[in-house]
Amino acid sequence: MIETLPPDMKQKYEEAKELIESSEDIKIYSHTDCDGISSGAILSTILKRIGKDYEIEIVNLDVLEDLEIEHELTIFSDLGSGQPVDKHAKKDSKILILDHHPPLREMDYPDSVEYTYLEINPMFHDIDGSQEICGGGLCYLLAKEFGYRDLSWIGVLAAIGDMQNTKTGKLQGMNKTILQDAKEEGLVSSDTDLSLYGRQTRPLFVALSYFSDVKLPITNNKNETIALLQRLGIPRRIKDESVPSGERATTLSDLNDAQKRALTSELIRMISNEIPPRYSIYVPKLVIADTYEFLAEEDGTFLRDASEFSTAMNACVRNNEEVVALKILEGNRAEALDALEIISKDHRGYLAENIQSIEDEHKIIQMKNLQYFDGSGIRSNVVGTIAGMVLSYGDWRKPMIAFTQVSDENQDLKISLRCSRLLAYDGIHFGNIIREVAQSLGGNGGGHNVACGAYIPKDKKDEFLNLMNEKLEGKLALED
Repeated sequence: MIETLPPDMKQKYEEAKELIESSEDIKIYSHTDCDGISSGAILSTILKRIGKDYEIEIVNLDVLEDLEIEHELTIFSDLGSGQPVDKHAKKDSKILILDHHPPLREMDYPDSVEYTYLEINPMFHDIDGSQEICGGGLCYLLAKEFGYRDLSWIGVLAAIGDMQNTKTGKLQGMNKTILQDAKEEGLVSSDTDLSLYGRQTRPLFVALSYFSDVKLPITNNKNETIALLQRLGIPRRIKDESVPSGERATTLSDLNDAQKRALTSELIRMISNEIPPRYSIYVPKLVIADTYEFLAEEDGTFLRDASEFSTAMNACVRNNEEVVALKILEGNRAEALDALEIISKDHRGYLAENIQSIEDEHKIIQMKNLQYFDGSGIRSNVVGTIAGMVLSYGDWRKPMIAFTQVSDENQDLKISLRCSRLLAYDGIHFGNIIREVAQSLGGNGGGHNVACGAYIPKDKKDEFLNLMNEKLEGKLALED
């Protein structure tokens, strides 16, 4: 994997710096997720520091299908490569794209247009945009060109939010270089630990119950997780004089090395019992991963851990509270932290309510090569999150697909696909497949190998499902 910026990519960053310095009227479009808001925060900070006037808008991909280019310089971050963003470009337009998704246009595309067009995409340089660098990482490398290495921690946050570490359990490629910058700046530390969400804040018996890559006896069953901890001699609660009651629930961060080894061994054994032998060599990567902490954040809080911080950022942008997220990322904690906690709490409640409805009403429908649920009524900007969280209620061997209406004004369908991390090792790129199917139906789509989405006309749902089912024939390990 490439850890040093290729010379031709470095040249593009130099050109991007000159493009920004020579422009006065700048508009940023970035995506509605953690990677997108991180990208936007980095770009905003650059422009503020060099005294540029700018506007920023956090948008869904469908907005880009017929976008007017009205500013001297338009910057697209964590989106743009897979959309026709320059459809309405004028001769004097300047367009800069910093995106890691599969590009529609060729590397020599700028030679064929009359306006200024600069696209920085890692895939043009044989760098994997799904696990070696994300949108926030690309924007940090631009910040580094300006000398702002202190923004490296946001590049790390973006990579975790984009699940760039999903396949290997660690940051690799250019992400590793960005991580090293953040460590040298004293902003981030890393360690190897059990791969459970909420290491410092979530009760361990609860964290274990959310394991969803493979359905285990403990999945969605807190009684089983409590019994598991009892068998391993791990206490459910520990003494803590800092809380009024004098004790609190045990978290993963409270365990000693021996307890972690015992729990790791048991999880590996349980997973191995549930999967085909072909996947056995990948099981440790589901259980053990590198973890990342932001050293400027208070120990034991949800902003200390990179995974929890990324979830909070997703909660903001998916509840139309991107201003709060930007304030947090830019360091304005005093006025935004209380709002962030309220947003995060409401977001968790909304997710839990809809997940419960999907389970209670048995909404997950099985087809031969996929499973899906009708998410009508679920907001389009969170339906993908919910699809990932209900994987454990279905068949881990198949991707989970969710549908919902784009918005009250747009009755077309937003589609989200999520799948078990194990399917990534089969070499299936669901993002490419969903794009091909969506485009054949007059829509568009794309994304990564295990997390992607699309927009299609409202009357094409059944066609889409049947085409996806056909495209996946023979690609999944359904018979092992």
